[in-house]
Amino acid sequence: MSARERILDAAAEVMRARGAAGATTKEIARAAGYSEALLYKHFRDKEELLLRVLHERMPAFQGAAAGEGEVAANLAVLTHRALNFYLRAFPMMASMAARPRLMATTRDALAKYGSGPQLVPVAVAGYLRDEQRLGRVGAAADPDAVAALLMGACFQQGFLRYFADGPDGPDIPESEALPLLAPLLPHLDLDP
Repeated sequence: MSARERILDAAAEVMRARGAAGATTKEIARAAGYSEALLYKHFRDKEELLLRVLHERMPAFQGAAAGEGEVAANLAVLTHRALNFYLRAFPMMASMAARPRLMATTRDALAKYGSGPQLVPVAVAGYLRDEQRLGRVGAAADPDAVAALLMGACFQQGFLRYFADGPDGPDIPESEALPLLAPLLPHLDLDP
């Protein structure tokens, strides 16, 4: 395993245990068995490390490309992935919410990487808009509203599952995705 991979594994473990706000690069480097200087050879700063952990060590979040498969099935897969992403990301990110100054600093740092949680519903709405252009989602559908409602429900359910089961609880099963998605499907006027 490469040093970069070991650092990412250690960062994910430390951030899950202490939250992104409580994790230090020194602690992450120590957990990986490396110096802090080596950590900075692979990652510019703690925010880049956090982003890489979210992208590479968390449940996959990406969905299908527009025009592939059936829209409802694609959204069910995306919903399931989002549920588990939020379940696993919650302990990392929650520590920032209680510290407004840290939240502002993190928001600014993520912005310089063109990232942040606000982009998730934007990406889902973009997918729905692309499907709309292909005629697979009805013209009257509101992709922004559907994306916000769906991702908001996934975030809330991820939090509730984390609250109920704790950090070592099981992943959320696929069977829980469709009940969140089903009430929104009529608003998409999907092409059968």
